[in-house]
Amino acid sequence: MAEDYKPMWQELGLDIEKHDALLEAVGQMYGENFLSQENRPKGMEYFDFVVSEIHGLRIKELVDARKAGRTVIGSFCVYVPEELILTVNGISVGLCAGAEFAFDMAEKYVPRNTCSLIKSALGFKLAKVCPYLESSDLVVGENTCDGKKKAHEHWQSIIDNLYVMDLPQVKNDNGRRMLLEEYTRFAAKLEELSGKKIEAGKLQESIAIVNNKRKAMNRIYALRNADPAPISGLDALLISQVFFYDDPVRFTDSVNAIADELEERIKNKQGAAAAGTPRLMVAGCPMAVPNWKLPAIIEDSNAVVVGEELCTGERGHAYLTDENGSTVDEMMGNIADRYMKIHCAVFTPNTERLEKIRDMHDRYNADGIVLYNLQFCQPYQIESGLIVDDLKKSGIPVLQIDTDYSQEDAGQLQTRVEAFVESMKS
Repeated sequence: MAEDYKPMWQELGLDIEKHDALLEAVGQMYGENFLSQENRPKGMEYFDFVVSEIHGLRIKELVDARKAGRTVIGSFCVYVPEELILTVNGISVGLCAGAEFAFDMAEKYVPRNTCSLIKSALGFKLAKVCPYLESSDLVVGENTCDGKKKAHEHWQSIIDNLYVMDLPQVKNDNGRRMLLEEYTRFAAKLEELSGKKIEAGKLQESIAIVNNKRKAMNRIYALRNADPAPISGLDALLISQVFFYDDPVRFTDSVNAIADELEERIKNKQGAAAAGTPRLMVAGCPMAVPNWKLPAIIEDSNAVVVGEELCTGERGHAYLTDENGSTVDEMMGNIADRYMKIHCAVFTPNTERLEKIRDMHDRYNADGIVLYNLQFCQPYQIESGLIVDDLKKSGIPVLQIDTDYSQEDAGQLQTRVEAFVESMKS
């Protein structure tokens, strides 16, 4: 693959040597974590292919689309509405922020005690190894946390096409009004960039496309309550990660196909792990490609992950946008209403997230919860204390893990997870 796409990568301005090193490392990690699994659904072959071409064929599609006049919008967050991007014939893609790469370069801009996601995003840009960044006509940053807010001030000096979206942090009428205003401002920016007007019919069509993608994901997640679990947590996470990169219609068809397969596996009592295997749910910070460390450790500890309360999980696709409405204003309001339902830790108070975690634990027939926090991610780390207390009062076993993208603590985490699994057995 590398030789075929090197001219394209060079044209995008990537550092080929560093990029080759990144692809080699990711390929090795993928083989060890995913291809070594036994009894995987056959439909996962599509997602294996997507990952094998994640910096190749998909980037070529973006390059060709831009030449054909389409606009590519890169973002890091589930609060950036794909519905609006599709309405101007744009393409929404997630950006690189899931590996410990070029942190030494990033730490010239931000302190060492900055969360790995922020340092990773900076590192990928500074090292010139993310073709999604370099293929984007607009890079959307969002003010979800103080770390990102201040990091964007550095981003302004290294990214010419940065657009910063402000977000509310209280769920009330004022917060909803603020989000609607930000989405209206973003819609105007998309119209300016693309030269296309957002019209009611096209917006309604785009909402339906994104809703269909979410419905397909919801099918997969609803099937994970079966015992034996029909799909591993690693494979389910991978599908959720590809959600942010792939063509939406193609992705929806592929996810529905694997959901059909999972239904057959359930009928035949065929699982990714044996019936009775301890079932864990993961809650907390997002896991961007190639951050597969914690699920791999859990599933290497004689347990199976059956649900994720993450942005790269149910939090990202659980809610649908109301497709009713005859005007752009009505549908813009529907979009704002949908995104206000997301239970990000930046909101205060955030009791709805506590309720959501308990609800997911019950729906997935989980035996316990692993609460995953990136080190120095203040919103999630601070909120985790409230969650641990709440879960203990509810009698739900919980293990809190604070970690980063490195493998330095993998052995220690394995020991802790194994002990947690054994405690649930007893």
